[in-house]
Amino acid sequence: MQKILLLFQTEGMNSLKREFEIIGLEVEAVPLANAEAEMVRPEFDAIILEAAANLDETRRIIESPLRPAKAALLLVVRADQLPAIDPAWPLDDFLVLPGPSDEINSRLRRAIWKRTGIDAANTLRAKQLLVDLANYKVFVADQPVTLTFKEFELLRFLMTNRGKVFTREALLNRVWGYEYFGGARTVDVHIRRLRSKIETGSTVYVETVRNVGYRFPAEA
Repeated sequence: MQKILLLFQTEGMNSLKREFEIIGLEVEAVPLANAEAEMVRPEFDAIILEAAANLDETRRIIESPLRPAKAALLLVVRADQLPAIDPAWPLDDFLVLPGPSDEINSRLRRAIWKRTGIDAANTLRAKQLLVDLANYKVFVADQPVTLTFKEFELLRFLMTNRGKVFTREALLNRVWGYEYFGGARTVDVHIRRLRSKIETGSTVYVETVRNVGYRFPAEA
């Protein structure tokens, strides 16, 4: 799931927030007055900025050095504001409201892809963990992590079934396949290696359910 910071000036932006949430994005809406305090956070994949009536203030926020380098920046404008938008502003794209939701989604996906090379429609996210399904890549806190094929498939299966507990035998069947004749110990070994690569500090992505098996916590 992609995480979006929505910097708004008017309450009308709530409709855009709902549009993003409907298509499966996690959106945090923050008043424009708090923009610079929030946009420094590294977990955002994109920043959606509603143009203020004072375009000088808008430009100051756009050109802020505090913005994370990986975060795509899209400016939301009204049609009557377009002539005043400076083409030299360091934007990834802009949205003219009201606009069709499919166009908004496509522009957002393209902007994120241009910044990261990752298609927002083919990713899984949990806290600082990002899984690029299309390119078989995993990142923790924006740093690449090397997983074996089975470690990747195990992580993908657990993340797409968050909150569900799977026995070792079920994981063997679903990840390794019915023709695999190895023992359940194989799952324990792969889980231990996977955890050592993706979990840092107190962060837990794969939980052990005593006497049952493993799960990826829903709250992650």
